[in-house]
Amino acid sequence: MSAADQTAPIPRRFAPCGPLKGRIRVPGDKSISHRALMLSSLAVGTSSISGLLEGEDVLATAAAMRAMGARIERTGDGQWRVDGVGVGALLQPQAALDMGNSGTSTRLLMGLVASHPVTASFIGDASLSKRPMGRVIEPLSLMGADITASTGGTLPLMLRGASPAVPITYRLPVASAQVKSAVLLAGLNTPGITTVIEPVPTRDHSERMLKGFGAELSVEQDDDGARVIRIRGEAELQPQTIDVPGDPSSAAFFIVAALVVPGSELVIENVGLNPTRAGLIEVLRQMGGSIEEANPREVGGEPVADLVVRHSPLKGIEVDPAIAPSMIDEFPALFVAAALARGRTVTSGLDELRVKESDRLAVMATALTLAGARVTEQEDGLTIEGTGGESLPGGYGTVATHLDHRIAMSMAIAGLASSEGVEVDDTRPIATSFPDFETLLDGLAQ
Repeated sequence: MSAADQTAPIPRRFAPCGPLKGRIRVPGDKSISHRALMLSSLAVGTSSISGLLEGEDVLATAAAMRAMGARIERTGDGQWRVDGVGVGALLQPQAALDMGNSGTSTRLLMGLVASHPVTASFIGDASLSKRPMGRVIEPLSLMGADITASTGGTLPLMLRGASPAVPITYRLPVASAQVKSAVLLAGLNTPGITTVIEPVPTRDHSERMLKGFGAELSVEQDDDGARVIRIRGEAELQPQTIDVPGDPSSAAFFIVAALVVPGSELVIENVGLNPTRAGLIEVLRQMGGSIEEANPREVGGEPVADLVVRHSPLKGIEVDPAIAPSMIDEFPALFVAAALARGRTVTSGLDELRVKESDRLAVMATALTLAGARVTEQEDGLTIEGTGGESLPGGYGTVATHLDHRIAMSMAIAGLASSEGVEVDDTRPIATSFPDFETLLDGLAQ
């Protein structure tokens, strides 16, 4: 069980505030942190990681890799050292792997285990145990893994890895970086070439980092414009020194806060701007948001810059569904910006949001309505009529977060831009991805 299951809820009312001013640094990118720990654990030798996100989700990954033989030590704030076991040398875990609330840990580690002669059982908290794993189970089963899941393809589940696994060519039926990554990670210890075809590009951290660690991986476009990713198995990964850039999904809440709270001007340092992750910034700029990039640079194959964000009058737009994969986790924050814009914002193509930590379409529609926004829920998106820059009324009732960290943080931002404040039923889930969120937010309010 995660910490959030063991203690009483911690409610909080997020009150309106003055301008947000200052410079902040958000935690390391969660997607990159997970992958850095996993691939370092499969390299032969010692890797050093700085800027690692130390939220509960990433710590679940660290604990699982330790349970399978890697030596992982925290040497300082965000500083970690990993002695890897090598591809093919994972050990049998002696107890169930507790994934807490982390869907990323679960799906990617299922991929890793699938091609090793290891049997592992995966468990998680109440929220994670409702999330479907079928999209990962299907390709990993084709590769030879034997997976027994709970009813509906959920946790707890038992996975018996195949040795040797069978290389496959797998076309993703739904855009998903996690499913793609799971198959590629399974391919690491599979003889021959494993191929993943993604009709719509998704975040490419796995491809970048696998190459960085020395895996033989290629990416091409086919005649239909789909990305064809091939990885040669039985790889020998080389240890690396990794500096994790700031998480754009964590930065999203402060970007929106600075845009909607009058008089604000924030500098958010060291934000990862991988083009497969930067959709929110593009959409907010289309809405009229002032977001400048200062000191652009490249860190470990990932583009990074400091973002200068100023309060801006926003206008509603129709969001192109093609951009959804590059900002899928940022939609709750975008919905808050839309609620304070001038005119109507329409989103569609967001079916995946219904199977995140919560049904984020239904939960955000209810939450924003309680804050006084005008929201219509469709099957695959929300339509939001903005206030035209006026504060949200707030004060209509307590928002249920459903143990979803992004709901809690999004509605915290909505509270700052409201008249009466917004009451959130439980702030504990925020620790899964951004333990210092409230402290940073409180320090910026003038």
